[in-house]
Amino acid sequence: MGMYALATSALALAMAGCAQPISGADTGAPADIVEQSQAIMVSSPKAFSEALKAAAPGTDIVLADGVWLDFDAVVDAEGTAEKPITVRAQTPGKVVLSGQSSLRLAGSHIIVSGLVFRDGYTPRAEVISFRRDSDNLAFNSRVTNTVIENYSNPDRAQRDIWVVMYGKNNVFDHNHLSGKLNSGPTMAVRLNTEESQENDHVIRNNYFGPRPVFGSNGGETLRIGTSHYSLSRSGTLVENNYFDRCSGEVEIISNKSGGNTFRGNTFFQSRGTLTLRHGNDTLVENNLFDGDGAPYTGGVRVINARQTIRNNYFKNLTGERFSGALVVMNGVPDSPINRYHQVDGALIEGNSFEAVRRIELAEGSDAERTAVPVNSIFRDNIVVGEADASPFRIQDDLSGLVFEGNVATAQPPGPIAYGFQVVPSSVATDMLRETPDVGISRDETGVSWYPKAPVTSPFDGGARIEVAAGPDALSSALANASAGDTLVLAPGDYEESRLVNLRVPVTIEAADPSNPPVLTFERPNFILLSANGSLRLKGLEVSGVNSPDSSGNSFISTTSMGGAGNHTVELHDMTFSQFDVNKGFSVISAAKGTFYDRIEITASTFSDISGTVIKLDTETDDYGIYNAEYVVIEDSTFDRVGGSVAAVYRGGRDESTFGPHLWVRDSRFTDIGQNSAPLFLAHGVQNLELTGNQISDARPAKLIITTGNPVVDVSGNSIAGPEGGSVLNTVDMR
Repeated sequence: MGMYALATSALALAMAGCAQPISGADTGAPADIVEQSQAIMVSSPKAFSEALKAAAPGTDIVLADGVWLDFDAVVDAEGTAEKPITVRAQTPGKVVLSGQSSLRLAGSHIIVSGLVFRDGYTPRAEVISFRRDSDNLAFNSRVTNTVIENYSNPDRAQRDIWVVMYGKNNVFDHNHLSGKLNSGPTMAVRLNTEESQENDHVIRNNYFGPRPVFGSNGGETLRIGTSHYSLSRSGTLVENNYFDRCSGEVEIISNKSGGNTFRGNTFFQSRGTLTLRHGNDTLVENNLFDGDGAPYTGGVRVINARQTIRNNYFKNLTGERFSGALVVMNGVPDSPINRYHQVDGALIEGNSFEAVRRIELAEGSDAERTAVPVNSIFRDNIVVGEADASPFRIQDDLSGLVFEGNVATAQPPGPIAYGFQVVPSSVATDMLRETPDVGISRDETGVSWYPKAPVTSPFDGGARIEVAAGPDALSSALANASAGDTLVLAPGDYEESRLVNLRVPVTIEAADPSNPPVLTFERPNFILLSANGSLRLKGLEVSGVNSPDSSGNSFISTTSMGGAGNHTVELHDMTFSQFDVNKGFSVISAAKGTFYDRIEITASTFSDISGTVIKLDTETDDYGIYNAEYVVIEDSTFDRVGGSVAAVYRGGRDESTFGPHLWVRDSRFTDIGQNSAPLFLAHGVQNLELTGNQISDARPAKLIITTGNPVVDVSGNSIAGPEGGSVLNTVDMR
């Protein structure tokens, strides 16, 4: 019997032995420890430590139900395969470790189960660590049936990792990890000492819930190894896990070690790819990559030597370049260990591609990455692109990648066409339906007693609350609002003297759009978004006439006080005017270290704004960090603006993100940039669209290219005024 089976059996026996009530017999232990045989109930950190000191093989320590605040749990003990030491919740899910809590394991044959980490963040670099310290690691141990949700450091830049595996032969299974917002992978396997190499860890049947866009490098969901130890063997098995909307950065999984296996996993609506970034001899088989049509969803990115990708199903994937359904990279000749090693000996066979946008071959080819794939085979694959178009894009010489026995519904490009039989869509569809089962369902992963993340709008599900006009009426209503509530404002004046720290998503709309409520505010900001705060506004008039005479005012801004979540702002049928009591008055801005998933403006009017309307340029350290993923402006009007309509900044040359995006369509701009600012500042923007707009008396928009190959569409615009006919100036700083 293997270690995993032994551990499972032992845990079941331990739980069965404690099924009856634990008696209150006097054992001479502290008052909060009750012992019967080897089952010990504890209800305080001190009692827990005392129980661990006395633990022997077979000891079962039961944590009493309740909230354990600031609990630094250290399980350093020696069990055996037949008699592991178990630490478990009295009732799975009802032992909550909150505040500054963490869990460390050291020794051998330890099983921990049934815990929940929430309402806080780790004071350490790791929430759950398979080591006590650098000299005391865990071996043959297991964490199961445990939850970590929204346990993020409120400072997004503060790096930590929720689960880190050290040592050898450890198991992490049937757990639930969801909602990490701050820097650092959700989970990692470390190989930083010889004792943690060739580890044969198992990561199985876990639910990896949504990892929102991080807006920088450092948002992986799982990383195995690091560049420094990438030529060492890890031997980790990642099997039957569900990756649900894991979209932190371009690498969903970052494989940086050798000999790992990724089998039977499902990736749903997850942006990026399973990236074989470093390390050799990786096996990727029987996985399902289902993008469900979501943006930037991808499959596998292939780098390094002797990688095998077989019998996987790739469907409805929209990603391109580094997030294609399959990406075979170019390498760097004689690459240093932290760059791109040449693809050598890759075997890509028996995979099914259905409705995928791109298969990228020799991707990344540039002046540095000139080492094309060699000694590699692409065979017996079924390829159906979007709308039956060929998904292949070739960036360099492919003579070292042989194609044979493949089927496609569209003629592939000439250099690889020899390796394909082109068949009708109906034939390919029948073949796809006959492929083996792959992946795993969401319900087969995680824990049964804790809900998985819903697929709903953050603005749904709350109450509809009517608000009468009056001084501070809106701020009072917002102070009592719950997530998803809609505040319906009666006609009249709303004179607001208080600042609102909004921590939940709320909609504010006019009761009668033909008679809009008028909102004024006396503070430099009216709304500060923090934690999970988001705002949808419909049909209101907002005036800055009562705002203070100070530079840098902004109607909506952000703060990390209370936590820096990912925010959304939607403005529909809104009017903003008289934002000109002093210079630098914005409508929307971002504080450093905060992030908007989306800012969307439709059918709205802005006039007499002294500053930049949408100010997203605080991340000027040039580390690849930025303040917003999507800025979308449609069917709106901007008149007499002192600064740019939007200033979006992403510096540095990092390639780990897809944004920012700036899309401006069918809008009118007059007298923009009175302070010599461009119409738009798009510094490092990766996707820019300016289409169908009417522009008068404005300096051209400015695109500064810092990395990547931005997608740019500037078409259908009309321009008039002293600046002439130019819509966009581009500066390439790569």
